[in-house]
Amino acid sequence: MKKDSENPIIVVGGGAAGMMAACAAAGEGAKVLLLEKNEKLGKKIYITGKGRCNYTNCCETEDFFRHVPCNPRFLYSSIYGFDPHAVMDWFESRGLKSAVERGNRVFPASSRASDVTKTLETELKRLRVEIRLNCEVRDLLTEKEPERRVSGVRLGTGELLRAEAVILATGGKSYPSTGSTGDGYRFASSAGHKITELSPSLVPITVQDADIPEMQGLSLKNVRFQVRDGRKTLFDDFGEMMFTHFGVTGPLILSASANLQKQIGKKPLSAEIDLKPALSEEKLDLRIVRDFEQNSNKVFRNAVSGLYPARMQPVIIRRSGIPAGKAVHDITKAERMELIRVTKHFQMTLTGLRGFQEAVITHGGVSVKEVDPSTMESRILPGLYLAGELLDVDAYTGGFNLQIAWATGHAAGAAAAASAAERTG
Repeated sequence: MKKDSENPIIVVGGGAAGMMAACAAAGEGAKVLLLEKNEKLGKKIYITGKGRCNYTNCCETEDFFRHVPCNPRFLYSSIYGFDPHAVMDWFESRGLKSAVERGNRVFPASSRASDVTKTLETELKRLRVEIRLNCEVRDLLTEKEPERRVSGVRLGTGELLRAEAVILATGGKSYPSTGSTGDGYRFASSAGHKITELSPSLVPITVQDADIPEMQGLSLKNVRFQVRDGRKTLFDDFGEMMFTHFGVTGPLILSASANLQKQIGKKPLSAEIDLKPALSEEKLDLRIVRDFEQNSNKVFRNAVSGLYPARMQPVIIRRSGIPAGKAVHDITKAERMELIRVTKHFQMTLTGLRGFQEAVITHGGVSVKEVDPSTMESRILPGLYLAGELLDVDAYTGGFNLQIAWATGHAAGAAAAASAAERTG
């Protein structure tokens, strides 16, 4: 692109995908204008990873796609073009030291999400990207001659800004307090794009069982969580979860929510927790027998402290059907078998997902069939590029969704710069 070109590449949205798109485009020599409706860039980045920002996952690239339940094939080109290791190198070469934790999750070594945003802001400044904050876009501008293509944006103030290309990176609808209010879906739809059904994902799940709120705040580690629809298993994995006043949450539950998008809420789903997945029923029985022998003169409610967390004990006791005051030495084998069943198959009925206010990401978005996977350019409106959560792709927790933002933003920015350079000679 010529240095004196009147029209810049306009990036709408100053989140992860937008900032990376602006860096990539400016890095190719393009004139770039970044528009952000919030008072600062990267507002959602500040709250990711509980304020620590798990900004990618350094798994092997070929393994990455196993963590993407929605349209993983669409991401092959962009992820291989800017894979997790390339992302780490990009940030580290610009001064952000990283730390790899359990599950290959990558964090800033400082454990401060703000350092990720600062690194991007410093690079934007170095590349002389023009940034406008508190700047809301109202709609896209298009021209029809000599071909239909995007030509700029109209601001909320009515001001018209012309552009060689427009990159939409406005995020989804999750955490609307950060500015993700779904504007990009409206822009893309006005351009002719199909928007697939939107729903909250990586979100807590509501449960109908009346005894679940009794355990509010209780975290369980290394448990197995399984969800079924009749005989069909919809989700089955190990990890950490927590009970709440409305149901369940935690990493294991958030991952489950990503897999249950088509089924949950339409009808109740059966779920169960294996509280002792490392023990077979036979070994668990031996453990219980040993505990009972050591507490043979106690009543049942006072003999289970070594098996279950304190807050869970009353619930387990009720569900087992064994009277809490029954002497341990009087408990029958049949009663013991029922206790084992409750422990290995702690059942719940899932009724739905919590809202976008609690969702990490949005499921659904701009149909990937209408976007070039190599360049992120719209197949509907030339000159329009789409990146990040706006697209109908989403992944599990662990840094995978931010990696998608970096990769798609990088692809969009580089391709937009190359196209603009070609158009302007």
